Amino acid sequence: MDANDEARHHPGEQHAEGTGQKLNWLRAGVLGANDGIVSTAGVVIGVAGATPHNSTAIATAGIAALVAGAFSMAGGEYVSVSTQRDTEKALIAKEKWELENLPVEEHEELADLYHQRGLSEPLAHRVADELMAKDALAAHAEMELGIDPDNYTNPWAAAGSSFVSFTVGALIPLIVILLPFGSYRIWITAAAVIMGLFLTGWISATLGGAARGRAVIRNILMGSATMVATYIIGMVFGTAVS
Repeated sequence: MDANDEARHHPGEQHAEGTGQKLNWLRAGVLGANDGIVSTAGVVIGVAGATPHNSTAIATAGIAALVAGAFSMAGGEYVSVSTQRDTEKALIAKEKWELENLPVEEHEELADLYHQRGLSEPLAHRVADELMAKDALAAHAEMELGIDPDNYTNPWAAAGSSFVSFTVGALIPLIVILLPFGSYRIWITAAAVIMGLFLTGWISATLGGAARGRAVIRNILMGSATMVATYIIGMVFGTAVS
């Protein structure tokens, strides 16, 4: 391999198409797990505050929160991504029509876009010529719309990812609070939740290129506030009922 080949292929560098989309799905999965941790922890700790010795009530509430939350997130993600997919298809259909009926104008538009990116006008026209000769629709879809016409967003994959990630996150507080820790179950559950929030905050910040420490602290504070609020409400409600 010569120097030019080495320059084109850096070890460890990702060149695969869709890398940005994969990172977005991964980040969404981490956030789904985070939602599962916080929402389910809030429910089980709230119920434990009201009925600390009633494991059946805690388990029932926790499982209900897990199932409802997982289906709600999956359904919301399916609807959202389906709308995005429909929009992408409509834009591609419009682009196809323009290429069939306004080929000269579309060529000039593509060349102008490359010219705006910094290419000289003659080079921009040559690039437009070659790309449109190879795959005019793909060239315009990528440059104008940022869409791959052969790879639309998948609503079922988004829904499945959200369902699984929420469920995995929700299982952390649900399992821990049902373990035989006696009077320490709430404290140990809170500790497990904080560890989970530390992990999801760290991963989401890393994927997004943000400051990890700030993201982790913010994540833990919001989750802790949720647990404290629901525990106090549970205690007050439990005392009032009893």
